[in-house]
Amino acid sequence: MALVAGVDSSTQSCKVVVRDADTGALVRSGSAPHPDGTEVHPHHWEDAFHRAVAAAGGLDDVAAISIAGQQHGMVCLDKAGDVVRPALLWNDTRSAGAADDLVAELGAAAWVDAVGSVPVAAFTVTKLRWLAEHEPEHARRTAAVCLPHDWLTWRLLGTGRLDDLVTDRSDASGTGYFDSVASEYRAELLVRALGHDVLLPRVLAPSEFVVAGSMRVGPGAGDNAAAGLGVQAGDDVVVSLGTSGTAFTRSTTPPRDPSGAVAGFADLTGVFLPLVCTLNAARVLDAVASMLGVDHHGLSDLALSAAPGAEGLTLVPYLAGERTPNLPSSTGGVLGLTVHNATPANLARAAVEGMLCGLADAVDALRAQGKRVERVRLVGGAAASPAVQAIAPTVFGVPVVVPPAGEYVADGAARQAAWELVGGDTPPAWAPATGTRECLGELTAGRRERYPAAAAHPLDQLA
Repeated sequence: MALVAGVDSSTQSCKVVVRDADTGALVRSGSAPHPDGTEVHPHHWEDAFHRAVAAAGGLDDVAAISIAGQQHGMVCLDKAGDVVRPALLWNDTRSAGAADDLVAELGAAAWVDAVGSVPVAAFTVTKLRWLAEHEPEHARRTAAVCLPHDWLTWRLLGTGRLDDLVTDRSDASGTGYFDSVASEYRAELLVRALGHDVLLPRVLAPSEFVVAGSMRVGPGAGDNAAAGLGVQAGDDVVVSLGTSGTAFTRSTTPPRDPSGAVAGFADLTGVFLPLVCTLNAARVLDAVASMLGVDHHGLSDLALSAAPGAEGLTLVPYLAGERTPNLPSSTGGVLGLTVHNATPANLARAAVEGMLCGLADAVDALRAQGKRVERVRLVGGAAASPAVQAIAPTVFGVPVVVPPAGEYVADGAARQAAWELVGGDTPPAWAPATGTRECLGELTAGRRERYPAAAAHPLDQLA
């Protein structure tokens, strides 16, 4: 029995799964936490990776491995391969002004034509502009730029040579200087941001690999692309409720959205992954649960005890700024509060509905790009909430399926690793997870209509 390993180096932690390459059956797993913050030294990721691998029983019997990770993070290396400064993560919004400047310089349409997306604060290219403007000595010292999963893969290879940096299309497509249609870097855009050219990771084909000892190492992936492969989404729209919220789907046609709502990312199989990202998902429930002094089970019970629509109470969930819509300095708010609806149950219900309405806007953006949405596949930590499962179809207006909780990003990376062993044009077929729950419900009248009006409130001016 050949074994493969998949890694999810996420914002919060590193997860490792070891699976049977032929069947996908889980053999063992392990995890280790990452430090908090939006600025992290990459060596913390490497330390967590080794601890997670040890917890998963090691890699001595593993034939192939692939590492997926949080997208966009800026890892700068000098000529010796040393980290120039702590990495800026995707959710670090200090580069919002740099994003505005880059878009203004070329125009949104030109960026979409070049790389399929309009840069926002999350993208690597905007962080490089911030670096050039605010830390010019670090910018001048930078000889290579890579992403979190690229850096971990490179450290696993162990050569120390910058020329051995590799990546994949999915993660490269989130940098802001990679054209996923032509599968090539746009060096002039990187130079526009950083001020000089640097070495970038070689982009591997979907089933291409490099070697670390006796183990094949796949190209890896951005976390959303890996999740799509791991959950085996097919034509469904996947809505992921983690620290951030995302809505994405597989497409053979590259999206072109000059509004910037839909990013033109690539997937793991050689086609495209139109994606909409919000900065606020599970953290909204975390915050309101803390306010109410309950755990997530208690929050769910409270939300389900309230009437749909929370008696007119609306929560705008921009608690950490927002990426879609692009309001990085915005704040959240509770609107429509009266003496009659000011109850813990209504606030809990408004939190769940507000979070889901933000993601329903994301699904609508995919519709505007021509996607026919017939079903939503809900994944991520917050998808386990009974209230989320019950309310989601009433907000999305289509059937919702919730697969059993799992490490779908790591699973997608493991499936890619199995692909490195068998080759061919498509990843190996693994049996889908059993225990998928189907959630049905009618669209709640007035719920979606009231939310956009509340979200348009100029809460960013209150920051």
